[in-house]
Amino acid sequence: MKFTNGYWLAKEGFHLEHPNHVYEAQVKEDKLTLFLPYKPIQTRGDTLNLGMTTLSFESPREDIIKVQLVHHDKAQTGPHFQLNKQSSSVMIDTENEKFYTFQSGQLVARVPKNAAFQIDFLAEGKCLTSSLPKAQALVKSSDGLYYMREQLSLDPYEYVYGLGERFTPFIKNGQIIDCWNQDGGTGSEQAYKNIPFYLTNQGYGVFVNHPENVSFEVGSENVSRTQFSVVGERLEYYIIYGPDMKTILRKYTDLTGKPALPPAWSFGLWLSTSFTTDYREETVMGFIEEMQTREIPFDVFHFDCFWMKEFEWCGFEWNRELFPDPQQLIEKIHQKGLKVCVWINPYIGQKAAAFQECKEKGYFIKDKHGEVWQWDLWQAGQGIIDFTNPEARHWYKERLKELIEIGVDSFKTDFGERIPTDVNYHDGSDPQKMHNYYAYLYNEVVFELLAELRPDEAVVFARSASVGSQKFPVHWGGDNLSEYPSMAESLRGGLSFVLSGFGFWSHDIGGFEENATADIYKRWTQFGLLSTHSRYHGNIEYRVPWNFGEEAVLVSQRFSKLKNRLMPYIYEQAVETAQTGIPMMRPVMLEFPEDYTTHTIDKQYMFGERLLIAPIFNGQGKVTFYLPEGRWTNYLDNHVYEGQQWYTQTYDYFHLPLMVRPNSLIIEGSVDTTAAYDYTKDLTVHVFELTEKVTQQVVDQQGLSVGTITVIPEDESYQVKIEGLSHVQVVLRNRKVQGWTEHPLGCSILVEH
Repeated sequence: MKFTNGYWLAKEGFHLEHPNHVYEAQVKEDKLTLFLPYKPIQTRGDTLNLGMTTLSFESPREDIIKVQLVHHDKAQTGPHFQLNKQSSSVMIDTENEKFYTFQSGQLVARVPKNAAFQIDFLAEGKCLTSSLPKAQALVKSSDGLYYMREQLSLDPYEYVYGLGERFTPFIKNGQIIDCWNQDGGTGSEQAYKNIPFYLTNQGYGVFVNHPENVSFEVGSENVSRTQFSVVGERLEYYIIYGPDMKTILRKYTDLTGKPALPPAWSFGLWLSTSFTTDYREETVMGFIEEMQTREIPFDVFHFDCFWMKEFEWCGFEWNRELFPDPQQLIEKIHQKGLKVCVWINPYIGQKAAAFQECKEKGYFIKDKHGEVWQWDLWQAGQGIIDFTNPEARHWYKERLKELIEIGVDSFKTDFGERIPTDVNYHDGSDPQKMHNYYAYLYNEVVFELLAELRPDEAVVFARSASVGSQKFPVHWGGDNLSEYPSMAESLRGGLSFVLSGFGFWSHDIGGFEENATADIYKRWTQFGLLSTHSRYHGNIEYRVPWNFGEEAVLVSQRFSKLKNRLMPYIYEQAVETAQTGIPMMRPVMLEFPEDYTTHTIDKQYMFGERLLIAPIFNGQGKVTFYLPEGRWTNYLDNHVYEGQQWYTQTYDYFHLPLMVRPNSLIIEGSVDTTAAYDYTKDLTVHVFELTEKVTQQVVDQQGLSVGTITVIPEDESYQVKIEGLSHVQVVLRNRKVQGWTEHPLGCSILVEH
């Protein structure tokens, strides 16, 4: 929300009041409270007819400072984000002649005495950012609404990232962003997953603790500040100190929740019926048999919306004309070695039998007159499940449980963004705050049930999200187009998303809307199968590889097998993501913050900490990519590149820049037919440009560490140490060492214990 007309004037219809100075300070336990009148107090008369902001500092965890601004202290209706707070040792100093200070860990908030009000946030002697004089404001509009505003200073070399899965430019400087979940596709400024959290390359992050709409102007109203505001007379935000971006994400997810570890099979390829295509049991089994006949590995078959009858979504009843015996069909699919996913959403069309039951029992969100809130967008007369009602939550779980009992393994939790605000909730929640938060409750219900009935196997395929939804993976990027610009915007959205606390992310291979060309299908297949999760899905056409030519079949086969072989590496990296909150698929600058060139790169990414991938976004096979310092090796053709350089090259459909950073051990498994197998046996360790000792952990399908592989370079030889493993082959890429057997890609030895 913009409140100013240029730099000096307020916009017409707005009046701004600013904290002027600290009139008084109070300390109570671990809380520092400052009272900030809106004009100088020189006489007793100045204290009359005057407003003030009550500002407080607290710390929910070390290196995190909570800042709360209050004008009128009104009751706060839920919902509230679920935060993991723990006792934090703080230091408060009100005796210093010049400053009030509040310190948590290495992070300090400092406010001057006897001077214009401002806050400096410092760490290790460096000022991270400041709330400068007149940055904070109570804003009253001519229509009677109040707003609370904060502005934090930006360094000339500072970039802002995050704020959810946003398809606009990766660097948020210069943008206006409203955190309001909407179903706008990937080609607009709207977003399915709005997260009021950003981080910068200057060592700190900011989390605005409001589930309602938070408006951000990132260097776009005051061009040297990040501004954020909410409706009302209270604003609460948290400053999170790094010092680096990885540590900021670790501390943010300590506070809001770590991503769960998805089951190993979920990393394999998912094949969908697609949306509006005509399919029945024969279609499903035909696709499965053709995929397996053509030796294209995949692990999950997904039934999209039309497993139910038209106008009856989501009534949870199979269309028996198309699927006469769903349980028997699912058993057949399981016998093929596959998992089963079905589409759901939290809406129920009026035609569905379940609608009347939910209406009679009060399970829907109500309008202001106490009637079921309904509209015709998506499903005729649909109602929306009220997940604040415990009985409605239980009913919804029971319907899902019936599906799980006949063999369903996972759910695609679609929608959850178009949530009305002119409504009443069972628990009295504020509908403005529930609009975004609804996505959290919806996915929590589904994930909770899966975790209860299928321990260690819970995974959803979700589109909407709010703060904390990272606990319920996996999320995908929504409705994109079958065009190269949309492929690139999908990646931008994913990179912003993972910088918002989320560990795992996917997208529709080939694009969702429109017909895909064979060219874009093959290029997107490369990208999709080198993402954390991979799914063929579309709207109006089947996305099976043979529909795009025999070469598409071979490309699908090659990259699906490659991903499966890489699962020992991939799953070990996924375990780290679940433990730390550092995303598995990540921007290059997250790994190389010291290389300023990487800070603007949004068309390539790191796949874990060792692999760099540059997808190809054009029909000519041409790609320009950057490599940080060191000697990098293309995993697919063994070509070596010197780092700190840009390269432009052309690739066929079986190759792209899949680069390994120096001093890496990449562990491959011996199985390429599925993503879920024993990652501890018959391993091949690829060794890349070692100049120092490197140890790589090996995990099993449960994510438990079972052994390590260490390689130590010693002049013209290498020492290999293997613990807890057997039958490990070591392949030394691009090096020849005396006593080792020649190998097409270098040299190898077989080590048995």
